[in-house]
Amino acid sequence: MLDLSNLEGKLLLAMPEMGDPRFDRAVVYVCTHNNEGAMGIVINHPVQDLDFPDLMKQLNITAADGKKPPEIQIHAGGPVETGRGFVLHSADYVQDTSIIISQTVALTATVDILRAMARGEGPTNQLLALGYAGWSAGQLESEVEQNAWLCADADDEIIFKTQLSDKWPLAMRMLGVDITMLSGSAGHA
Repeated sequence: MLDLSNLEGKLLLAMPEMGDPRFDRAVVYVCTHNNEGAMGIVINHPVQDLDFPDLMKQLNITAADGKKPPEIQIHAGGPVETGRGFVLHSADYVQDTSIIISQTVALTATVDILRAMARGEGPTNQLLALGYAGWSAGQLESEVEQNAWLCADADDEIIFKTQLSDKWPLAMRMLGVDITMLSGSAGHA
């Protein structure tokens, strides 16, 4: 049985008909989870009107030797603090302020990591997000019990390398779920 007391480092997969369009087919990587609540990053919803070079320009960050900044997808990480940036990344790059989530994944929310990424000196794998998903104490556990979310083990391939549109169906298949058989209604035994 799933231990709902610690979902840190897990993937949350939004069930159909969740009722919140901000989480339609969302895959959320849970960064922190404790008795005070939980925080995660939606890893499969893109930001539509902003790209990495535009963000670097806004933050007055230049790429190495005046080169063009790398093309990095910006994600809509969740509805909380949408003006704040977070980088979910491989643990080969860590700052003093980084949160180590697992042996392979860390989270950093400073402009220094963006500077490193612009110079090509950042982490091997990264996912840049604006905003995050947050839950108060007991809220996430309650939503999982009410079948709003399925939980899956995190997979670095899904987090960092899979096309955005393929993350949700691939994670569902990893759980053995046939998405054509999903219903928005759930029963409880």
